[in-house]
Amino acid sequence: MPKVLIVDDERAIRSTLKEILEFENYTVDEAEDGEKALQLLARSKYDAVLCDIKMPGMDGIEVLEKAMEISPDSPFIMISAHGTIDTAVEATKKGAYDFLQKPPDLNRLLVSVRNALDKSSLVTETKILKKKISKTYEMVGSSAALGRVKGAIEKVAPTDARVLITGPNGSGKELVARAIHENSNRSNGPLIEVNCAAIPSELIESELFGHEKGSFTSAVKQRIGKFEQANGGTLFLDEVGDMSLSAQAKVLRALQEHRITRVGGDKDIQVDVRVVAATNKNLLEEIEAKNFREDLYHRLGVILIHVPPLNDRREDIPDLVKKFLNDIANDYGNKPKTITPEAIEFLQQLDWRGNVRELRNVVERLVIMSGHEITLEDAQAYARPVV
Repeated sequence: MPKVLIVDDERAIRSTLKEILEFENYTVDEAEDGEKALQLLARSKYDAVLCDIKMPGMDGIEVLEKAMEISPDSPFIMISAHGTIDTAVEATKKGAYDFLQKPPDLNRLLVSVRNALDKSSLVTETKILKKKISKTYEMVGSSAALGRVKGAIEKVAPTDARVLITGPNGSGKELVARAIHENSNRSNGPLIEVNCAAIPSELIESELFGHEKGSFTSAVKQRIGKFEQANGGTLFLDEVGDMSLSAQAKVLRALQEHRITRVGGDKDIQVDVRVVAATNKNLLEEIEAKNFREDLYHRLGVILIHVPPLNDRREDIPDLVKKFLNDIANDYGNKPKTITPEAIEFLQQLDWRGNVRELRNVVERLVIMSGHEITLEDAQAYARPVV
């Protein structure tokens, strides 16, 4: 059952609130002062806290401030007989979820508690989902080549420096971009991805900068572009080498001036975006061929991170195979299959032109086509099937 803590120096108030909440099937603990409340918060997780403001010794605002350090996910509903707008504003700024006046209206109180519980459960679900996502996009391996990539991420992530990630298709450039974002000061902001190769050249500007209604034939309503969507967060330009020259010019201006203009618009829009770009092309060769702007290359490539192909870090294959076996088992709702050392050794000897993405596909194929254990014979038969 949901767990609620009542903090109030008046026993009659605590008893009344406890009786009401227990009737609604909540588990209730009591604290007669701020010090006792902080002790309980340090020992237990509460789905909501009802806290009086005017108490002897430590007042409710001080309890709220200290509780935000101990248990930041527990929503606080502040209660006071001497409530003013200034007090409510101060409590909200300190992190309070809601503010009620004494004596609280019963229906108002129960609605506030239910909403606080909904918030608490959403926070918990979000944390679980973030953990699942971070595991999905985890960079697996202990090779020296991958270690250099991880070391570069660790140094650059806390800064706002722009990063250009290079490497062949399927090597894990997106994982590097995600790791940079998740370990940055912008991790609470959005990570917006744009695959520049998948968008037609005539639509890339609208995709990046948005457009105004009526700016072209199919613009039936206003559209917010990826730069605006990423405001306060990170914009990941994947396959940036495939971007049209006209779009490159506008991206360059956005990076220089931190402003964009929607297609068909005349208003400058301020944006606060960190740009991380990736490409499988040699941009220096593209510059020579007049396909990529040299000034944009230097703007994007403040920090260069090269993701090595899988053939250059074969020692990571056993760890990658183990991860993929677990991931595939979770996707299928089955127990993970095992693989023999001989099969692993065979996989390490293959040429992985498709890199980590190809390895993942091969492991899934082996899981489907093999028995309870993936053997050398299975690997020889199915890793490189004859088409």
